[in-house]
Amino acid sequence: MLGTATKNGRTRQAFSLVNGGYDMSPSSAPPSNAGSECGGIEFTREDVEALLREKPKRKDKFNLKEKCDLLTEYIKRLKLCIKWFQELETSYVFEQEKLHNRLEKAEMKCGETEIQLRNKEEELNSTIQELRKNYASLQEKFEQEECDKLEAMDTLTKERQARLDIERSQNSLSEELGRAQRELSSANQKILSLNDMYKRLQDYIASLQQYNSKLHTDLSTVEDDLKRIEKEKASMTENLNNLKGQLTMCKASHDEAVKQRDALVNEAAGLKMELQQVRDDRDRLILQVQNLTDEVVQYKEYTENSCSELDTLTVKTNQLEDKCLSQSNEISTLKDQLMNAQEKLQVSDISVLETKTEYEEQKRLISELQSRLADAEFKLVEGEMLRKKLHNTILELKGNIRVFCRVRPLLPDYGSSGEGKVISYPTSMEALGRGIDLVQSGQKHSFTFDKVFMAEASQEDVFEEISQLVQSALDGYKVCIFAYGQTGSGKTYTMMGKPGQPEQKGLIPRSLQQIFQTRQSLLSQGWKYEMQVSMLEIYNETIRDLLSTNRSSLDLLRSENGIGGKQYTIKHDANGNTHVSDLTIVDVRSAREVSYLLERAAQSRSVGKTQMNEQSSRSHFVFTLRISGVNESTEQQVQGVLNLIDLAGSERLSKSGSTGDRLKETQSINKSLSSLSDVIFALAKKEDHVPFRNSKLTYLLQPCLGGDSKTLMFVNISPELSSAGESLCSLRFASRVNACEIGVPRRQTNIRFSESRLSYG
Repeated sequence: MLGTATKNGRTRQAFSLVNGGYDMSPSSAPPSNAGSECGGIEFTREDVEALLREKPKRKDKFNLKEKCDLLTEYIKRLKLCIKWFQELETSYVFEQEKLHNRLEKAEMKCGETEIQLRNKEEELNSTIQELRKNYASLQEKFEQEECDKLEAMDTLTKERQARLDIERSQNSLSEELGRAQRELSSANQKILSLNDMYKRLQDYIASLQQYNSKLHTDLSTVEDDLKRIEKEKASMTENLNNLKGQLTMCKASHDEAVKQRDALVNEAAGLKMELQQVRDDRDRLILQVQNLTDEVVQYKEYTENSCSELDTLTVKTNQLEDKCLSQSNEISTLKDQLMNAQEKLQVSDISVLETKTEYEEQKRLISELQSRLADAEFKLVEGEMLRKKLHNTILELKGNIRVFCRVRPLLPDYGSSGEGKVISYPTSMEALGRGIDLVQSGQKHSFTFDKVFMAEASQEDVFEEISQLVQSALDGYKVCIFAYGQTGSGKTYTMMGKPGQPEQKGLIPRSLQQIFQTRQSLLSQGWKYEMQVSMLEIYNETIRDLLSTNRSSLDLLRSENGIGGKQYTIKHDANGNTHVSDLTIVDVRSAREVSYLLERAAQSRSVGKTQMNEQSSRSHFVFTLRISGVNESTEQQVQGVLNLIDLAGSERLSKSGSTGDRLKETQSINKSLSSLSDVIFALAKKEDHVPFRNSKLTYLLQPCLGGDSKTLMFVNISPELSSAGESLCSLRFASRVNACEIGVPRRQTNIRFSESRLSYG
């Protein structure tokens, strides 16, 4: 199965193609392995798969020597293959370190470039910001001065316009005053002429009155003459007609005189009215002249004030013009400075662009290095997976019990420096993630297991390592996982977790969740599974059924005293299956049902308080899940068993301070764990007799420790300095367990469980 890259004239794929088709570049090629044990041998995917599928061909099945030789040769080839993978892994790690160094240097250079660029940008931004602030303040001052100047100009213009208006109004008033004076003089002249006319009319009226009186006297004379003439009528008939004509003429002249008198009276009344109107006009014009005179005086005073204010504004305007001129000079200077700053900014932009280009180049180089690093990590992970697969194959062929070590975190009461003094982890490639060092009394003790979980490891990290082992139960294997360690080291937390906190669920709830999820996904492939659960505890070498429905406190008391309780017996059949008589077995269909049963069992389990642990498990807890699967399309049947065991913690009486019932419990726990240690010693020495019957715990675990089961032990240790002795004992015991060979796991197919009870293991 081993060979070079060419076989039978056909070129085979190199291991780089096995890793997903990523070929290494010439610069990242692994160092030559010519000087190693592998020589120039190279393994391909076909070689590895063929090596894993190879089954020893023996002519004689009962020839143990031939079987041993074949297995020895097969193991040598596997070791050679593993050695080659380790060398390849070392080369990948070396290349990864180189890539990491180059990446760190590039990142440092990129960080320095970014810092310089950021400093330059901040400096330029601060300069630009300051210039902008100065420019904005000067611009505001200039705008304010411009506004003041405009306001002063507007005020001056308004004053000038007001002055012109005043002068125009003064001229118009002077003209009106002259016109009024002329009208007044003309009115006075009219009044004088009217007075003269009035005097003449009075004289005329007096003359008319004299004429009228004269006429009256004449009339009286005529009447006297008429009387005298009538006396002389006869004699004066001829003269009578003449006198009548004269009388008619006198009457006509009298009527005309009366008419003239009436016309003169009417004309005198009209002249009186006109005279009164002229007098009213004269009074009104005099009042207007007085008002205009007062206004002229006020305008003269306002004009004098406006002239003084105009002189003041002229002075201010001259000052503002000088100030604006100086500010214009300052603005021109600032504009020149701004132009210089913009030129500097352009130069800085060019340098920033060059820096950005260099940064992009560094970024591209970093991305290229990261991609190469990711490829190397991918190849490393694939190689590690293949190494684990080969390692598991060797362990299965050897039949060893796998051992995982988990370190409990320090409690807050012990501070943060205790772990560094007691527990450390080697960083070499061979022991990375698998080695642990413990220091006691100045002496360093080193151990190597299949996996070591540091205190920071989460429940999910722990379960991820055993998930494939749990999956084997669905495939028809017997699987046993048990937790071992001193009291208070975190065994129950590892197996059960913390109730009510989903992120801290233990291995048992997570295993059940995975099994039921896988069961649901396999329905599409024709698989149907039936599952049964049982839970028991071994308390003071007595088996207790934790799922019994008719379990009273009296039965518990009797079973504690060893009298009167129900007796459970353990039996093993020829097929390696274990039966516990009268044990309650419950059919389950979902993880929720199992969670309910776990809560019920936890309430029934025996716990107690000691000086080392507030809630110490005082019994060995055994959870069993029996799986029966049938594929309706292929008629294939499988039977699997998953045993998850939380052992009680070992403790020293001097530290726990147990008395009374606690003392009895401690002695029983230590006795059963001592029996487990005797069984491990016997298996490690390959003795003919293994004392499984020395305790009920070892007798119950007989199929897991000496049969065809896949067995994994968690050794839990405390990092505190006061627990260093117990931790060292636990690690030594775990090393012996890891060296035990219990046989090759066997898959159970085409066998149905009995109708009444499923086997324990």
